[in-house]
Amino acid sequence: MNLTFVSDLIAAVFSVGIIVGYHILLRMRVRRDPDYTIQALLNKGRSAWVERMMKDKEGILAVQTLRNAIMGATFFASTAVALIVGTITLSVQGDRLQQAWNTLSPIGPLDEHLWLLKLLVLLTDMLVAFVCFAQAIRLFSHVGVLIAVPTTTMRPHLVARLFIQGGRYHTRGMRWYYFAAPMLFWLFGPLLLILSSCVLVVVLHFLDRSPERALDVRTGG
Repeated sequence: MNLTFVSDLIAAVFSVGIIVGYHILLRMRVRRDPDYTIQALLNKGRSAWVERMMKDKEGILAVQTLRNAIMGATFFASTAVALIVGTITLSVQGDRLQQAWNTLSPIGPLDEHLWLLKLLVLLTDMLVAFVCFAQAIRLFSHVGVLIAVPTTTMRPHLVARLFIQGGRYHTRGMRWYYFAAPMLFWLFGPLLLILSSCVLVVVLHFLDRSPERALDVRTGG
């Protein structure tokens, strides 16, 4: 094993440990405080929204709102496809770009096979993100049909469960988008992978907290 391979392997293990450790701590915090995350707040809002739409028969408003959600998920899914194509293009033009990557690497020339492995990891990340957003679009479309059904035929809490599941897929897709940032910096070297993973964890810490919990921290409550 050369120095490049060992350093990249150590950096990858360390970065995965940082991100996995953060999510383990987040889950432990959610067990103590179920309302800690913004996702929990959104799920409550989705349940209340579906119940109100079906109870008050606000079909037009419901369809318009779901259309906006579908358009947002479609945008991210299309962007994921574009990034997949871009990643494949990088892998094909590796010989032309290898000299530029070597110049940016602080530890010496990059291993060509390892560089292709990094691109494969990035490609897999974008593919998973695309699948998550596609599932979100599918579930949002189902909700758009079921939300107009009378409550005597379809209970609101079942429709709300589908809506919440679609929201979870959307959140997972965004999460894989965030994971792509350290993977992209990994192409420049292991040091940037570690630094970007640390920055990502800090950003996720602020993004995952609900506004209520963030306000409690600021006010000391």
